[in-house]
Amino acid sequence: MRFPDPLIPATLLRRYKRFLADVRLETGEEVTAHCANPGSMLGLAQEGAAVWLSPARNPKRKLKYSWELVEVDGGRGPTLVGINTAHPNAIVAEAIAAGRIAPLAGYDHLRREVRYGSRSRVDILLETGDGARCYVEVKNVHLSRRPGLAEFPDAVTARGARHLAELAAMVAEGHRAVMVYLIQRGDAERFALAGDIDPAYAEAFERARAAGVEALAYGCAMSPEEITLARAVPFA
Repeated sequence: MRFPDPLIPATLLRRYKRFLADVRLETGEEVTAHCANPGSMLGLAQEGAAVWLSPARNPKRKLKYSWELVEVDGGRGPTLVGINTAHPNAIVAEAIAAGRIAPLAGYDHLRREVRYGSRSRVDILLETGDGARCYVEVKNVHLSRRPGLAEFPDAVTARGARHLAELAAMVAEGHRAVMVYLIQRGDAERFALAGDIDPAYAEAFERARAAGVEALAYGCAMSPEEITLARAVPFA
């Protein structure tokens, strides 16, 4: 996924009200940027951090910038982390279409945001010409508390647990279901569930896996020009 416009470097002053961040541009001007991330962003919102912003294309939009990347020290030197939770679905869909996710190859059609379950929309629905279906949910991952280890979630997510149950229900109906954890950071070597942060989600994951839901984790290549799915990451 290439950013449509060059990103603008800035310095983070503070993140607040979940969706707002005050930053200082290189010109010295202080502005408020949109933060498209409802999570805790544990370890990613330190004052003084180098960040990158995308400019709004709509001249009528109140906030003229969106926060896209932050540079952090993951314990082995600086690394870029993508904080925009709106991007993972597009990154995974792009990778599937390009044949870069081998376990999800061989399908004829890809649709996004298709209604399923009780009250949800599946992120990606893959279908073959003979009617076989694969339901794919994508979760954004950016938490890392130990060098090289990416974790999910960074906050309690009842919605995430519900998605696991709905994927398990699709398996029970005879379909394939896959959870993809997309790690938007360049230093991930392993992936694990943060069961201490959300024990209920970890339990829901074990139930879903026992029911036949598959799980994949992929790291990304990160730059201010683009974010692309790079490699499979093993579960710790």
